[in-house]
Amino acid sequence: MGYRVAVVGATGLVGQQVLRVLEERRFPVDELRPLATSRSAGRQVEFAGSSWEVGEATAEALEGADFAFFAASSDISRQLAPVAARAGTVVIDKSNTFRMDPEVPLVVPEVNGHALAGHRNLIASPNCSTIQLVVALKPILDRFGLERVVVSTYQAVSGTGAAALDELEAEVRAHLEGRDHAPEVYPRPIAFNVLPHCDRFEAEGYTLEEWKLVRETRKILGIDDLPVTATAVRVPVRVGHSEAVWLQTRDEATVDDLRRALAAAPGLVVRDDPGGAEYPTPLEVAGRDEVFVGRIRRDPTAPRAFWLWVVADNLRKGAATNAVQIAEALVAAGKPAGR
Repeated sequence: MGYRVAVVGATGLVGQQVLRVLEERRFPVDELRPLATSRSAGRQVEFAGSSWEVGEATAEALEGADFAFFAASSDISRQLAPVAARAGTVVIDKSNTFRMDPEVPLVVPEVNGHALAGHRNLIASPNCSTIQLVVALKPILDRFGLERVVVSTYQAVSGTGAAALDELEAEVRAHLEGRDHAPEVYPRPIAFNVLPHCDRFEAEGYTLEEWKLVRETRKILGIDDLPVTATAVRVPVRVGHSEAVWLQTRDEATVDDLRRALAAAPGLVVRDDPGGAEYPTPLEVAGRDEVFVGRIRRDPTAPRAFWLWVVADNLRKGAATNAVQIAEALVAAGKPAGR
């Protein structure tokens, strides 16, 4: 049995990855509807060896779809996702619009797939940096408990979109040629630089990206008062977010205990031999769907405290793959739609 599948934002970085992942994972697509804003409608995208014309994202274009993957702006999600969901389409939304809505499950299948039960046709996929964090935290939480989490991110420019990739490349060329290049996407140059500024600044001097990590992690792990704090940094990397994660367990554990728990967890790969220069980096994890963990070590300055280095492809597991995995879980459960 195949499904009628719409991809909203099909011309963007994440939308193109959704199409690629659907094809690679052989998701049963009977009818594909690539959609975008009127500005991008009429363009062509590739899927299953053919070119498909992109239509305009409207309520009419979504009518009758079984699944709709939203990989566009929050404005489009806010306008069209509830309409499609009420009409019977299962909407899997990658925007920030519905993530903290108590009526909308926020899901990473390896972590809280049970949250899909009783969905109302609208499911949120978390922020890219949150996804890899909770995949790494979940096996530690289950085995040893968690008392506190501190994370510093090193986030690739592709998380901002295609224009940010273009800006990075233009700035690199300009720098090497001795020319100036005024930034447009970011407030400061990103080439050969790092910016402690992801998304807009909000309460208490934290950025929205940092608050996403705090709020979404608590919701996904089901611990409303889990002490989580974050600093989010943009780095001149094309694809792949990295995170330095400090955590404190509730129960006593050793480094080997953590390593075994992580190695046994679904969707995780442990690469942890610093003496042999074995640790994950964005270059090697690009194109992969797993979350990679290395540099597992004890913090000698605090009880039951450890450091992890966590890396994942932000366009795949951080976005497209997680969304497709949600749809796969619903199909496997025999509940592709709450009609």
